[in-house]
Amino acid sequence: MGEDGKLLQLQSGRPIIASETPHIRPDRDQYYMGIAMAVRARANCRGSKVGALIVRDDRIVSTGYNGTAQGLPNCEDGGCQRCENRGKKYSSGEGYDLCICVHAEQNAILSAARFGTPIEATDVYTTIRPCFNCTKELVQARVNSVRYMYDWVHPREDVRDEYNRLQGFIKLVSQVQVTDPDAAWAAPGLRGPQEIDPPGPGAQSG
Repeated sequence: MGEDGKLLQLQSGRPIIASETPHIRPDRDQYYMGIAMAVRARANCRGSKVGALIVRDDRIVSTGYNGTAQGLPNCEDGGCQRCENRGKKYSSGEGYDLCICVHAEQNAILSAARFGTPIEATDVYTTIRPCFNCTKELVQARVNSVRYMYDWVHPREDVRDEYNRLQGFIKLVSQVQVTDPDAAWAAPGLRGPQEIDPPGPGAQSG
């Protein structure tokens, strides 16, 4: 790679631009969240696109992204009526009992189960804080921790206390500070690349 950021030429003849930005080695949380973002790119949902992975002993044992169940029409092709009517009949966090999309965390859990991989005492990384139902499943799976990039607040005030109490059954629930270059399409309401704010008071549940 060039030292001055000039145009370089590969042996194939295709040009590349050498970045002038110095390499900064990410810590483990940032490293795994970066992989979760790469997994997220495969998501197929009209709502939030989410990527998740499960880590044991510093090794990834399962990944998942959200979208309709295998063999069903993709959500973005009209496969899920709940998502198609999101913002019309259903608000964020509502109507999940009618949604045929499988959440990223659920897919990661189910993939591990399908291939006989135990996930008790593992660490979960997900690009958005798990919803109520995914939190229940993570508690039941007895994971050690959940680390998320974007926060998620239950839309119903009367449910928030119970949601926070449920997340308290997981040893650690915390936010990871990381830059998301795809925030424009990955985080509803956000525009352009930006850095997630550092966790403030209350960012950690439990």
